[in-house]
Amino acid sequence: MSGDPKTSRGYRNRNPGNIEHLATNKWLGLETPPSDGRFCRFRSHQHGIRALALLLQSYQDRHGLRTVRGIVARWAPSSENDTRAYQAAVAARLGVGLDDPIDLHDAATMRGLVEAIIRHELGGMPYAPETIAEGLRMAGLVQPGLAHSETVRAAAGSVVAGVTAAAVVDAVTTLAPDAEGLAAVLRALGPWGVAAAVIGVAAWTIHQRLQRQREVTR
Repeated sequence: MSGDPKTSRGYRNRNPGNIEHLATNKWLGLETPPSDGRFCRFRSHQHGIRALALLLQSYQDRHGLRTVRGIVARWAPSSENDTRAYQAAVAARLGVGLDDPIDLHDAATMRGLVEAIIRHELGGMPYAPETIAEGLRMAGLVQPGLAHSETVRAAAGSVVAGVTAAAVVDAVTTLAPDAEGLAAVLRALGPWGVAAAVIGVAAWTIHQRLQRQREVTR
């Protein structure tokens, strides 16, 4: 494909992986109507990137595909694609061999694969790095060193340093408006941070109860 990637069908559908619509797949963020007759339509490009990443992860988790050769063969079957050229292009962009094992739960690896597929499907890269990062974050993938990851860790540190229920609520409300965001906060806190947060919430709850008891007995 050549030309402006923003004129491509996948970009117009906000579906950069050109994921086919199946009524049984209830993707988060599907537009109304949910397809253009064949491919999914999403409300935002970030939702489309999220779906792309999650579908690729299912190839590893459900089908045991852990190489570029296997993943792309399923993603772009030779019945309607030049699969060998697709595989070679993706492997070259990732800097791996066709049969080298890759881990699609590693954020950096997934980002490389997602970007390679987008370039191949749309004929170029129409998205800013921040758009890709947000789509992957929505899929539960946060690459170390990115601004969002730093924000999560900073908020997590403040919660651990002076844990109160209010701090926990503020962090979750700010950084985790959905389930995927909450998972990112919990990962950033780590086991000791989560334990500290739980203790802090419990202490705050006991404090509130004692306050109410004092008010009743006055």
